[in-house]
Amino acid sequence: MRRFFLLTPVALLLAAIVIILATEYVVARPSHRTKDVAYVPASAPDFDKERHILDVYSPKKAAPNAAGYPVVLFIHGGSWTSGSKNIYTFIGRRLAKQGVVAVLINYRLAPPVHVPEQAADCARALAWTVQNIKQYGGDPARVFVMGHSAGGGLAALLATDDALLAAHGLPQNPVRGAIMDDPAGLDMYSYLKEMKYEGDEKYKVPFGNDPAVWKQQSAIYKIKAGMPPFIFYIGGETYPSISGSSGRFRDRLKAIGQPAPYTIIPGRHHIPMVLQLYWKDNIIYQGLLKMVGA
Repeated sequence: MRRFFLLTPVALLLAAIVIILATEYVVARPSHRTKDVAYVPASAPDFDKERHILDVYSPKKAAPNAAGYPVVLFIHGGSWTSGSKNIYTFIGRRLAKQGVVAVLINYRLAPPVHVPEQAADCARALAWTVQNIKQYGGDPARVFVMGHSAGGGLAALLATDDALLAAHGLPQNPVRGAIMDDPAGLDMYSYLKEMKYEGDEKYKVPFGNDPAVWKQQSAIYKIKAGMPPFIFYIGGETYPSISGSSGRFRDRLKAIGQPAPYTIIPGRHHIPMVLQLYWKDNIIYQGLLKMVGA
């Protein structure tokens, strides 16, 4: 068994990105991108001009009804220490082309901040989305969250942690559903207590040394009746820690009478689980569009 994340060959990842960027213009035409919008006031004492920003991708055609298009807020992965919304422009374009307003966010990375601050950033981005998405053609009553890898764990917190949202301007949880793309961090409490993979110590950089924090930032312990629906897409060749925690999460949802669709995609490793979103007919988009009603 291996640890969470092993680096994929750099050349392979760079080649995939080059191919993606080479055809981006063709896909960009049906959508409009509003770039680098601050979701935290510049006057805030912790404002970070590089990380407290988001992009909005809107269909160029007017919505078919006055309420607006459904909205998906996407959170990138990167082991809580790296990553950027700018890598995933293709997701914003594909969603907008298919009748969804996409919000792709940055959040502060570890170090110097830890996962509680990252989760707070995601909650602030969600609050901004609910308050402002109407002017971009989105329906604030139909906001969904999506994440890959570490972003999946953060997205799960938005769907389950009502106290987190209330602390950042959302007294009612506005999330209408959560799309999990090979999510990491759903149960960091168990993972960091076991420490059974080589190199696991590095995950204490974002999560710290306090087991109480590990549990607080693990969405699996916040499952309760009345939560928004979840759908899972898991790589058949992903890391055992990801498939294991996702399976336990699914089982706990089922135990409270809220079964979640759970699709294992044969042959897929962890990084290809997000790169496959370059193709708009991908199985993940098919489930997503059905969930959001696009």
